[in-house]
Amino acid sequence: MDRLTGMKVFVKAAELGSFAAVADALEMSPQMVAKHIAALESRLGTALINRTTRRQHLTDIGRSYYERCRVVLSEVEEADAVVLNMQATPSGIIRVNAPVTFGSYALAPFITHYLATWPEVQVELTLSDRIINPGEEEAEVIIRIGELADSSMVAWPLSPYRLIACAAPSYIQQYGLPLTPSDLQHHACLVYGLWSAAMPCRWMFRKEGKTEEVRPEGRLRSNDWKALMHAALEGYGVTLGPEDVLKEEINKGHLVRVLPDYEGPSRPMHVLVPSARKQTAKIRCFVEALRNEFANN
Repeated sequence: MDRLTGMKVFVKAAELGSFAAVADALEMSPQMVAKHIAALESRLGTALINRTTRRQHLTDIGRSYYERCRVVLSEVEEADAVVLNMQATPSGIIRVNAPVTFGSYALAPFITHYLATWPEVQVELTLSDRIINPGEEEAEVIIRIGELADSSMVAWPLSPYRLIACAAPSYIQQYGLPLTPSDLQHHACLVYGLWSAAMPCRWMFRKEGKTEEVRPEGRLRSNDWKALMHAALEGYGVTLGPEDVLKEEINKGHLVRVLPDYEGPSRPMHVLVPSARKQTAKIRCFVEALRNEFANN
């Protein structure tokens, strides 16, 4: 029989003085109480309780065993309380993986605010545009942009990753403001990605249900979007980038949105948690806050 349950029954028997009282307190039959005590005594090879038809009392060994059992059961309760508290209050290290641009500009400020709210939490943030294997890299929370492949991970949708076109006021003053997507073919475009004849870059714009495709051309391309944004701020061309990042520069007057009547490219974005990993309070709370901050709307 379960040793800890037997100890619990024995302690109650020592404190209450009768098997019937123990049975009522622990909601079990008096026969089951007697079986637990007998199992303990059989395993220990000695009597713990002297029982007569009128009364029962602990043996000398039983009294010593009673004191030790109280300590053991108290330690078990404290251990359970620690686990329950960790499940109720976020604490510990959260390992997060996200795409580079989104992670640098949008996710990092969210994380610093989150850490200020939950002082017992630590975050290890790795940024990479490649699709990682969460099992190999020990990522607990993953943010991905684009369509999801079938996997065993649990996924929640976030607000789509929307792209808009922008340029500096100085560029627009010198070269004019594009009025349609086709006008971009006559402008210097700052293109994300490296030159590839096999996979030319395409910018897609949508208006009133119609989609227009543009193949942007320009003297500067980069696989780091931050470099392109700096070039745009310096007036070197039109860039296509994440709305969440560019809107701050637009509000400051450093950039102007190009083609505001058109809807730029948009890609789905999700937060994922490996399903094999139990969702502790630290993960559950972080994902909930993430979903609230970047709500799918």
